[in-house]
Amino acid sequence: MSSIPTVHSTSKSTPTRPKAWHEYLTLDLFLAVLNRTFLHPFIAWIIVLCLRAQVTPYEHPAMITAISYAILLTVYTAAQMVSERIAFGLPRTVDLGEEVVVITGGASGLGQLIAQIYGMRGVSVAVLDVKEAAEIEGWQELSGVEYYKCDVGDRKEVEKTARMIEKDLGTPTVLINCAAAGINGQPFLSLSTNAIKKTIQTNLLAPFHTCQTFLPGMLEAENGGTIVNVSSVLGQLSAAGLSDYSASKAGLSALHRTLEAELRASGDHERVKMLLVEIGQMSTPLFDRIQTPNRFFAPVLEPVQVAQAIISAVDSGKGGIIRLPAFATLVNLYAALPVGVQRIARYLSGIDTAVARSAAEHVAHQQPNSQDQTSESELEIINAER
Repeated sequence: MSSIPTVHSTSKSTPTRPKAWHEYLTLDLFLAVLNRTFLHPFIAWIIVLCLRAQVTPYEHPAMITAISYAILLTVYTAAQMVSERIAFGLPRTVDLGEEVVVITGGASGLGQLIAQIYGMRGVSVAVLDVKEAAEIEGWQELSGVEYYKCDVGDRKEVEKTARMIEKDLGTPTVLINCAAAGINGQPFLSLSTNAIKKTIQTNLLAPFHTCQTFLPGMLEAENGGTIVNVSSVLGQLSAAGLSDYSASKAGLSALHRTLEAELRASGDHERVKMLLVEIGQMSTPLFDRIQTPNRFFAPVLEPVQVAQAIISAVDSGKGGIIRLPAFATLVNLYAALPVGVQRIARYLSGIDTAVARSAAEHVAHQQPNSQDQTSESELEIINAER
């Protein structure tokens, strides 16, 4: 058995303080416990059996309630399974020994973690990123992981890199679009044209280029392929101060749904599975300066949580939608609310003040450091004069 390679972290984000115990108590935790206990059909039928073991009559109110509840959960669970089958079809066959995974933005953050996990499992992985290979520590130690310096916002570079991957690893069958531009966090009128172009080019144009480049090979592959687009709930919520980022992610979600519709119309949806990932805030360098409005309802996700969900879905051969954390599953319902209720919800959540507040805190944090540096400089001048 080959030894497991060492995994290095290249994140240069500022170390965060240890979480207090109450910060682990989130809506997601409570829902996870409920889904595995009182909201699980198996547990519901166990309750029925326990009542029957006590020789509780079927006409007893407790027995009637327990049976009704168990039937309701069973029907709901079955309906969910049927709905997913109708929406996304049968899963494709996935053979990790034959798959070639392409990950954009795989030099850091979520993309890097996914590349490391697949690399340790012996899967052929191609990492595309604008960074130089020398800047990325430890990726050479992962067997099967190849790094390609590529600006995915440049169509010609993507096509050139695709030919290299085809030659080195084979036809790509899994595409994971993780590349994302940094969050500017500026008011609309303060955004420069270059900042807007960079965000749109990386977050929206790049997936256009990669999907158009790698999709034909997936359609011809024996077991088809999977396309994963990592978007954001901000594409639908559109927080103040994130106009460029929100617009680019909204466009990515729209691109995903349109491509999925075209594959279904052409009958290719059974061969190429589409997986849309709409997530909240993650603890990666991309979100370093943004503070979550509410840690209970909108907890900060760890990259490993998102990576686990994506890899599990890809390995299953299924298409679908992954929304994390729990509040992200309610975003579609938000659009159906009356406008007045939406305004109240935004005010209570603090979503439109989070960016400005985080920017102010960042500036306030930098000022003491600047003052300390100034004091040190003054001391050096005084000592020099002496």
